Amino acid sequence: MSSRISALADLSPDTDVVAGAAVISVQNIVHRYESRTALNGVSFDVRPAELFGLLGPNGSGKTTLFRILSTLMVPTGGRALLMGFDVAREPAQLRRRIGVVFQAQSVDSKLTAYENLWHQGHLYGLRGSTLSRRIDEILGRVGLADRAKERVETFSGGMQRRIELAKGLLHHPGVLLLDEPTTGLDPGARRDLWQYLQILRDEEHVSVLVTTHLMEEAERCDRLAIMNEGNLVALGTPAELKSEIGGDVITLEASQNAETLASHIRTTFRVETTVIENQVRMERKEGHRFVTDVVEAFPGEIQAISVSKPALEDVFIHRTGHKFWTENNSQEPVPDAKKSKRK
Repeated sequence: MSSRISALADLSPDTDVVAGAAVISVQNIVHRYESRTALNGVSFDVRPAELFGLLGPNGSGKTTLFRILSTLMVPTGGRALLMGFDVAREPAQLRRRIGVVFQAQSVDSKLTAYENLWHQGHLYGLRGSTLSRRIDEILGRVGLADRAKERVETFSGGMQRRIELAKGLLHHPGVLLLDEPTTGLDPGARRDLWQYLQILRDEEHVSVLVTTHLMEEAERCDRLAIMNEGNLVALGTPAELKSEIGGDVITLEASQNAETLASHIRTTFRVETTVIENQVRMERKEGHRFVTDVVEAFPGEIQAISVSKPALEDVFIHRTGHKFWTENNSQEPVPDAKKSKRK
């Protein structure tokens, strides 16, 4: 899998992306499902050869945004450009230049790996020996050259996901969009997939946008857009986002009432606190020293203590005031086929 993928197909002069310009530009995107707003003025850019993550819980809007970027839906408002093409106005031209890997399986398990790619190539106008060579090449790149003639139904989940990836890369796209690509994969297969995405970025300069709800995957991205309830709540590298915490994260589990404990701490130590469920959360430098003072000040009111370095979960809490996963998280609505159908 570490071998190089062949160079991307040259774009015609009128579609070349200006060096250094954003490969993906999301400009104040709004989308509504009847009375519900799924996206509320989201804006960000993805740079050339960047591994960019959309991180958010269910209902955050990331799946809706993915559908818009992959030309499956037209936004209610705003604009999105990929490689200089408007996703709403120029979908046909754009589809030839992007690769898309959806969360749901799109391979035909009754066909062989080679046959799946053969039919995919026909959709992009590839034929004959050119297509055959490309299939052999891409199967080698995803480590499945020796399984080309075997039915996909005999493959493991990780191998089937690699076939999905091969389909998305078959036509030399400049941008690769992946929706929750590691769903259903074991830890080893997840690691292999992310290593391969890094190879695409580093060796072939493919820009990759991936949606995920997994913090450990988001840590692997060059930059992140963190979403919550249709809003972009944070944007930056994982290190930049965690640095805004400015100290250790202290979590105290109250013996009885968390609101009472938080009030006592604010009054005594003049420190900002957040109550989440029955826990009091604070951000403080040298947290291990501070908790000693808190325990001594309020004996019997604290049942458990946690002191940790900032993580992306803490960034989410810092920006939203609640945990990443809550009972209010819900699946984004699936658009009605008639209403979302492209005109």
